[in-house]
Amino acid sequence: MASFSAAMGCGQINGSVRSKAIQGDASFVAPRRAAPLQQRGALQVCAGLKDTRDRINSVKNTMKITDAMKLVAAAKVRRAQDAVVNGRPFAENLVKVLYGVNQRLRVEDVDSPLVNIRPVKTVLLVIVTGDRGLCGGYNNFVIKKAEKRNAELRQMGVDVKLVTVGKKGEKYFKRRADRFNIIANYGLGATPTTKEAQAIADELYADFVSEEVDKVEMIYTKFVSLISSDPVVQTLLPLTPQGEICDIEGRCVDAAEDELFTLTTKEGKLTLEREKVTMDTSDFDAGLIFEQDPVQIIDALLPLYLNSTLLRSLQEALASELAARMNAMNSASDNAKELKKKLTLQYNRKRQAMITSQIIEIVSGANA
Repeated sequence: MASFSAAMGCGQINGSVRSKAIQGDASFVAPRRAAPLQQRGALQVCAGLKDTRDRINSVKNTMKITDAMKLVAAAKVRRAQDAVVNGRPFAENLVKVLYGVNQRLRVEDVDSPLVNIRPVKTVLLVIVTGDRGLCGGYNNFVIKKAEKRNAELRQMGVDVKLVTVGKKGEKYFKRRADRFNIIANYGLGATPTTKEAQAIADELYADFVSEEVDKVEMIYTKFVSLISSDPVVQTLLPLTPQGEICDIEGRCVDAAEDELFTLTTKEGKLTLEREKVTMDTSDFDAGLIFEQDPVQIIDALLPLYLNSTLLRSLQEALASELAARMNAMNSASDNAKELKKKLTLQYNRKRQAMITSQIIEIVSGANA
């Protein structure tokens, strides 16, 4: 009986009923008038089964897509980490020279436009978002942080200008151009390069030196871990002579301190290891003679350091976006797996109920 019910389909059962009725079997003459109603009910059940089966196949295909996107995002996170590692030699030597030159200028004032502190009347906000969606609340968190900071500055009577990096932020603020003053838009791209960072740094440098803005702040997502990211607000300009980057509360990050994140696997799962690295900032040789005035060297190094810091922030923002996308796709795959399980159970119950009902009808008709 079990093998019979497993192999029996909608068409096979209805076909056997009709064939016996056509052959003149006496047991099937009586229920002949009710046959149209029974057939319509069977067709409705079959249609319901087909819809459920189609939904199961659709969920399976969606799960394949989300799994593939999760793996792609994980590979890109690793690539972003490699980009940070490859840029470290330049950053290390730049910071070493910056500190070394500052040892000669302990008693001198650095006359560089990038360290010029003046009363703040206008603030330039650099907002870094992603180019694409499907990354959970990553873009929304950055945008909400930017709106909050914009409101705070306006309450203090400070004018605010915006520079957006990333298509999502550009589209959002352009639709609200009556509320926000956008002066430039840039794309983040798949892999931030020095050329892209230099283009943004040139815009910031020109606006700050020309005194169109008195302060430059950057809002981006700091890469904390694969499951956590933190939108932060940091002051890019003015810099300190040591090249420190400060947040809006005045807490500065020493240029000699850096963090390196490494994507690894542990017990079959992706994990992240963070390592705090202190760069070598030992003093220059006392007998070293500068060909140029140390103040001029500082004036040339600070723009380079600004560019390097901006590039690192873009790389961290990209890594945060990819980690958020990986988590979002992982959650989507888990939800699809759970939905597939529920739909399969629902399909099996409907199919078993249909087969049992038709077997009862056949047995009842045979016994009549």
